[in-house]
Amino acid sequence: MANSFPSILLTSPSLHAHVSDMSEKASSIRSVCVYCGSQPGRDPSYLAAGRALGRSIAAHGLQLVYGGGTKGIMGAVASGVLSNGGKVTGIIPEFLVDMEATRHSLGQLDELIVTRDMHERKHAMFERADAFVTLPGGIGTLEEIVEIMTWAQLGRHEKPMVFANVNGFWDPMLDLVRHMREQGFIHTAHRVQPMVIAEIDDIVPAILEKLETVTDLDGADEVISRL
Repeated sequence: MANSFPSILLTSPSLHAHVSDMSEKASSIRSVCVYCGSQPGRDPSYLAAGRALGRSIAAHGLQLVYGGGTKGIMGAVASGVLSNGGKVTGIIPEFLVDMEATRHSLGQLDELIVTRDMHERKHAMFERADAFVTLPGGIGTLEEIVEIMTWAQLGRHEKPMVFANVNGFWDPMLDLVRHMREQGFIHTAHRVQPMVIAEIDDIVPAILEKLETVTDLDGADEVISRL
């Protein structure tokens, strides 16, 4: 567990180019981005799932990319990775540092990136991740994974997406997506096919298997240039 971290403040107007350079340097590191709540939730299984996912990420030699919080499920995932010798990159906006984390706990991360706002945070998380897993969380968590699904629908990426469906938490959301598709509002449904996995220990193996079949994680250049 690291005692200090290299902190990066993203202030460049050209965020995409800045983060892309960082991604290229870290291209040899296979990483998983985890979206989840900064609160523990009412069901103790949510925190347990976070810790278990963190352990699994570390056990498979993958790096965690997440929102930088050290409380709630966020903290559980990071702790699960760090306590098992894994690497963690936290990405957090300046205004959330004291709200979602403690500065002492942030010092345990291998890398901390502080962004100016939520928009930069989400772009940085996207650029650094090879796959996305969503644990239980609130509106912010929902917004993050929906944006990733939207980018997949637009051809922005082909990175694996997973709903960690702990105790059926995401069932209402998945029902809504099915309803949208049935009503003709998701015309490229073949691009929006997140995996739904209830057993935490099955998530990372499923991602690794999926990655073997993906030919272009970053999507089509002509689409990317318009985003």
